[in-house]
Parts: sequence; C-alpha cells; structure tokens
Amino acid sequence: MSEDHEILVERLFEAFNRRDAAEIAAVCDEGMEFYPEATAEAVGRSAPYVGGDGLREYMADTARVWEELQITPGDVEQRGERLLVRGRAYARSRELGIRDIPVAWIWQLRNGRFIRGQVYLDAEEAAEHFSAAVA
Repeated sequence: MSEDHEILVERLFEAFNRRDAAEIAAVCDEGMEFYPEATAEAVGRSAPYVGGDGLREYMADTARVWEELQITPGDVEQRGERLLVRGRAYARSRELGIRDIPVAWIWQLRNGRFIRGQVYLDAEEAAEHFSAAVA
C-alpha cells in the first residue's frame, strides 16, 4: 500500500474517533457516499449518507445510537484506488450493549480523497466483495 493511502486511512480513523467533522471532511470528497451497517440499521436508515449534509447526519446518528464508538484500522489491502481495511470496532450503548468486534471497510479513493465507504460487520464478506470487484 502506498504511504499516502496509509496516512489517509490513519487521518480518517483518528478524525472519526475524535468526532472531528472538519478533518473528516478534509479527507473526503464533497459527494462522498458512506454506508455504515450497524449505525444505519439502528436508526432504520437504508440510504447512504452523502456529502457534507450526510456527514453531519451520520455524526448525529452516531451520537444518538452509541454512547461510545471507537474504530481501529488493522491490515490494509490496496488495489488501485480501492482499499480494504480490516480492523475492530468497540461500541457501547444502553440499548445494544457492548460490542468489540472485527469489522472491515471498503473505501474508494479519487484524487487522494475518499469518495465512497462501506462498513461490513463480516470481514470475510468484505474481502469477498473486494476481490470480486477487482477480478
């Protein structure tokens, strides 16, 4: 993986853990689409979060659903402008309890910025989608 992409992933994950919307926006394209599986399911959302308004909605939904949500990137695989990031999510809420689970993200980049991201609660499913899309 290129060092630039590694730094970009670190910036995004660290910004999310700090809830730094300005830094998240700095590494994402204005029209970025984001598909967060667990948070979207908890709020009954099926559509992606899109652009700056979507980022603000996602941050509000995250705060509403989770008392705490921290994500940690682990292994990163790169194929062109696509990244598969395997890691962990630690989440806590009164309704949903405590979760410390392996997760994965597939990210699409363009011009050094994230344009699409999808969270997978099943890391193997993410790996299959990632491999199938580049085959």
